[in-house]
Amino acid sequence: MKFLSRIFCTLSATLMLVTPAIAFDTAATSAMIVDQTTGTVLLAKDADRPIPPASMSKLMTLNMLFEALRDGRVTMETKFLVSDRAQQIGGSTMFLRSGERVSVENLIQGIIVQSGNDACVTVAENLAGTEEAFAQQMTDRAGELGMNASSFGNATGWPHPLQRMSARDLVFMANRLITDFPQFYPYFSQQSFEWDGVKQDNRNPLLNLGIGADGLKTGHTSEAGYGLVGSAKQGKRRVIFMITGLQSAAERASEAEKLTNWAFRQFVSKELFKQGATISTAEVWLGAEKHVPLTTEHDIASLIPLGVQSDIQLSISYQGPIEAPIAKGDQIATLKVNVAKMNPVEFPLVAASDVEKGGVLTRMIAAAHLLSKDLIGNKLGAAN
Repeated sequence: MKFLSRIFCTLSATLMLVTPAIAFDTAATSAMIVDQTTGTVLLAKDADRPIPPASMSKLMTLNMLFEALRDGRVTMETKFLVSDRAQQIGGSTMFLRSGERVSVENLIQGIIVQSGNDACVTVAENLAGTEEAFAQQMTDRAGELGMNASSFGNATGWPHPLQRMSARDLVFMANRLITDFPQFYPYFSQQSFEWDGVKQDNRNPLLNLGIGADGLKTGHTSEAGYGLVGSAKQGKRRVIFMITGLQSAAERASEAEKLTNWAFRQFVSKELFKQGATISTAEVWLGAEKHVPLTTEHDIASLIPLGVQSDIQLSISYQGPIEAPIAKGDQIATLKVNVAKMNPVEFPLVAASDVEKGGVLTRMIAAAHLLSKDLIGNKLGAAN
């Protein structure tokens, strides 16, 4: 399942993205919205062009910090030293003071809720020594993750010739933070955070609207315009989106709300198969069994536009017969789901059981079968 050039299976930590078939007219200059539950791209507008991400690139800074936490290099209680440079950085700030030591947990809240550039520089300097070295590490890590339209010149999103991300990369990163670091994701829906006597509200305009919004990050510079990487969950469905290039904070809020409502109200999720259900069988060559059952490692659901719920076609493809031995869990086939007004979506199918290689008798029968086919073919060729 292809989330652009990278694999991103929604049902675990990955998301399969395909070209959208139904359009939404957005004022954003660059945008993407994905139904995470099924992996369907609902909208993609200039989604692969590297653009200035402004503070939305702080999601990559947070990813680097979350990876350090996951790997045990730091803990939430680890205290980072604030430098003169961090205190003096411009733009949005957490109001850190040079020489003080601040816990990683407080810096996370300062970045997410207050969009603190000083907090980002502090994280960068304490993890990598300098912000420049940290920016290079961000760029390298983006490449490793398949975010090929991303590069970084700083940890803050401050205008810089190297500071570029695409809408697709930002949605990918949002999905990664949600799925790979669920223990930290609740910070994105935190309404406010107070540091050094200064209380600031979360800049995300969707959090209080009752539409299930729970993240992630706004961004604004004169170069980039107003942008937002957002996510919302209603029932079992979650959507993730990115918009940018809006002319004002009010237009950003309005566009984000309209896009979220459209994604939830114009599509429904239809469950097709439960995890572990036998969907079909594949023919086996030289095996102890002639067929192997095909199943899915996850529940399979498809996103359906309103009004076409009954128009669903399924097809299974594999290169076979599949030679034994086959191990349970081997991916050996693909399920394609075709829904009217939508582009096809593919799901991997795996072997539901082991199939051992057949014995001598099995191989003799197979050899005889091949020999008989060759003889028949030769006779037909001679007759022609």
